[in-house]
Amino acid sequence: MQPFSAFSLFREGLKGQKGWTPQWRTPEPKPAYDAVIVGGGGHGLGAAYYLAKEHGLTNIALLEKGWIGGGNTGRNTTIIRSNYLFDESAALYDHALKLWEGLSQTLNYNVMFSQRGVLMLAHTVHDVQSFQRHIHANRANGVDNEWLTPQAAKAFCPPLNITANIRYPVLGGALQRRGGTARHDAVAWGYARAADALGVDILQNCEVVGIQRDINGAVEAVETTRGPIRTKKVGVSAAGHTSVVLGMAGVRLPLESYPLQALVSEPIKPVFPCVVMSNTVHAYISQSDKGELVIGAGTDVYTSYTQRGGLHINSHTLDAVCELFPQFRRMRMLRNWGGIVDVTPDRSPIIAKTPVPGLYVNCGWGTGGFKATPGAAHLLAWTMAKDQPHPINAPFTIERFRDGHLIDEAAAAAVAH
Repeated sequence: MQPFSAFSLFREGLKGQKGWTPQWRTPEPKPAYDAVIVGGGGHGLGAAYYLAKEHGLTNIALLEKGWIGGGNTGRNTTIIRSNYLFDESAALYDHALKLWEGLSQTLNYNVMFSQRGVLMLAHTVHDVQSFQRHIHANRANGVDNEWLTPQAAKAFCPPLNITANIRYPVLGGALQRRGGTARHDAVAWGYARAADALGVDILQNCEVVGIQRDINGAVEAVETTRGPIRTKKVGVSAAGHTSVVLGMAGVRLPLESYPLQALVSEPIKPVFPCVVMSNTVHAYISQSDKGELVIGAGTDVYTSYTQRGGLHINSHTLDAVCELFPQFRRMRMLRNWGGIVDVTPDRSPIIAKTPVPGLYVNCGWGTGGFKATPGAAHLLAWTMAKDQPHPINAPFTIERFRDGHLIDEAAAAAVAH
C-alpha cells in the first residue's frame, strides 16, 4: 500500500479534472532558469503561473522545501474580503477579489469560491463609528460595503443572537456581499496544475540554503539541497520564513512571526450562511463545505515559529462564539492549530524589489495573506517580469518604513483579519 501524504492527496485532487494527465511531472532541477520562485504556497504558485501565462517566462522553477500547499495556504480560515480603509489597501485587496471572481474559470479548476458575504459586527459606539467610516471610505473607492441594523444583521445571519442583555450586544454590522470563502488547498492545486501545464518546474523537497551574488551584488544563483541553480531573478514568497531566505542575501526585513490560532468543529449539516467577524471579541466564523464550523482566533502575544494550537486564546474565542451563537454551545471542537504569519510594523504587506538586483519579495501579510492570494501573486509576477512595481503595489515598498509612508491598517482596520 502506498503511504498517505499531502502530496498523494494533491495528486488525487488533480485526478478527474479536465486536462489532467495521470503522470505527474517530477522534474530534476535544471542548471539554469529564467526565474526562480521560493515558496510553494498559493502566492508562490500563483506568481509562477502568472509569469508563464502573462509574461512569457516559461523556464521557471518553483522551489518548496516541503510539499506544495503545506504551509499557511493549507492552515488558514479561508476568508476573502476587500473592505480595508486606506486607498492603497482597498485597491490591493479589491484587485485580488476581482481575480477571485473569475479564478475557477481562469484555472479551469474549481477553487470553490463562494461569495456568501462577510458581516463584521459592531458591539460598541466606537465600533459603529469605525464601521460607518469604513463604509464611506470603501464606497469612495468603488468597493461595496453597507450598514446593517441589528435586525437586518439577524435576517442576513439567522443564528446570530441580538438580544440586548449579552456581554457584547450587537449594535449593527458592516456587510460586504462580494466577500466570502474559497477552498484553500484547491487554490494551491489549481495554480500548481495550471503552472505545470505551462512548463513550470515544481520542485518539492527542495530547500533553499543560500543565495549567490555576482561581483556587482546581483543575484546569480540559489543554492538548494538538490544542488545549485543559476538564475538572474528570484522571487521569495515563503510565509513565516521570508526573513530567513532574504537574510541569505544580506537583506534585513522589518518582520516578526507569530502563530495565528484557529480551530474547527465537528461537521454538521448546513446551518451557517455567511462569514461573521467580531473584533471586540476577536472571533470569526464560517462553515466549510464539509460542514465544519471554521473559527479563527487571535495571534499569540509572543513571536514564535510553532504551529501548535493555543487553548488559552481559543477558549476565549469559543466563549464569545457561544454567546453570539448559543445553538453551538453543545458542539465539540475537532482540532485546533496555529499558522505562522509575518507581521510588519504597519500590518501591511511588502511586494517589491529589494536592494539586491534581481531579488524580489512578497511578505508581511499578517492575517491578510489568503484573501490576497491571486492579487499578490499577479503583482509579484508583474514586478519580477518588468523589474518595476505595478501601480497597485508601488506603495508597498520596503523603503516606506525608512521614509515614514506607512499604510497603518493595524490602527485603522476594524479587524485585522
